[in-house]
Amino acid sequence: MADPDSLAAQFEEHRAHLRDVAYRILGSASDAEDAVQEAWLRLSRADVSEVLNLRAWLTTVTGRVALNMLESRGTRREDMSAALPEPAAGGPRGTAPPYGPEDEALLGDEVSAALQVVLDTLEPRERLAFVLHDLFAVPFDEIAPVVDTSSASARQLASRARRRLRAASPAPVAASLEARAEQQREVVDAFFAAAREAQFLALLEILDPNVVMRADAAAAQMGADDAVTGADLVAKWISGRARGAVPAVVGGEPGAAWAVRGSVRVAFSFTVTSAGRIARIDLIGDPAVLPGLEIALLRER
Repeated sequence: MADPDSLAAQFEEHRAHLRDVAYRILGSASDAEDAVQEAWLRLSRADVSEVLNLRAWLTTVTGRVALNMLESRGTRREDMSAALPEPAAGGPRGTAPPYGPEDEALLGDEVSAALQVVLDTLEPRERLAFVLHDLFAVPFDEIAPVVDTSSASARQLASRARRRLRAASPAPVAASLEARAEQQREVVDAFFAAAREAQFLALLEILDPNVVMRADAAAAQMGADDAVTGADLVAKWISGRARGAVPAVVGGEPGAAWAVRGSVRVAFSFTVTSAGRIARIDLIGDPAVLPGLEIALLRER
C-alpha cells in the first residue's frame, strides 16, 4: 500500500482534472465536489500499487461515481451556470483552482455553459460516454465497464450522444463541436499522410508519447498486432502500412477504413486529445461490430 501522505499528494495533482470530469457529467458544482471526494475515499481504501496510470484510474472511478449520482437523482436539476467553488482547505480537498487549463482548452466560457445545458438533455450513460471520450479522451474499453457494457456499445452511446447534441445544440455549441471534429479530421489525415510516406518524425509529432494501438481478434487475423504501446513502436508499425486506408467517418468521428470494393474490412477509430495528438488507435475488423459503427467512406483528399 502507498504511503497515505504520498497518495494524497498524488491525488491533489489530479483534483482539478477530476472536478472538470465530474462537473461535465453532473452539471452541478456541489455534486462534482462530492463525486471527487468519493473518488478520494475509494482511492484511500484501494491497493493501487500495480496501477500504471493513476490519472486514468481516477478518471474512470470519478466517472463511475458521477454516473451513479446522475442516475440516482432522477429528474432533479441543478443550476447549470454555477461556477465550481474553491474547495475547502486542508485534508484531501486541497486548494486547487476551480478550473484547470484543460477546461479552457476544450471550450470557451460561453460555449462551455451552453454545452452544459444541452448535455443535460442526454440519457445518463450517453452523457458519460460522450464526456469521457470526446472531452477527456478516455478510450472506449475503459468507458465500457463504467457503463456496464461492451466497448462497441460504449462507442454507440457516444455516437448517439453526438448526433443528439448536434441536433439540439445552439449555434455556438454546434460550431464548437464541428470545429473539434474538423481538428480531429486534420490530425487523422496528417497521420495517414505521414504513415503512407513512412515519415517517422512527422508521426512522432502527431502521436501522444503513450499512444496505444489495439486490434480486435478479426483485425489481428488480417495481420495487425494485438497491441502496440508507445509513439516509437506505433510509428514504426504503421509506417508504410497505411496505403490502403481511406478517410471515413466511424461512429460519427473522423477515422479511416480499409475497404475492398466498397465493403469495409477494418475500421480505424481514433482518440484525439484536446492538444491535437492521437492517444489511441483501435483497429476493428469484427464483422458483428462493423455494421453498428455507422461507417461512411469519404473520397480521398
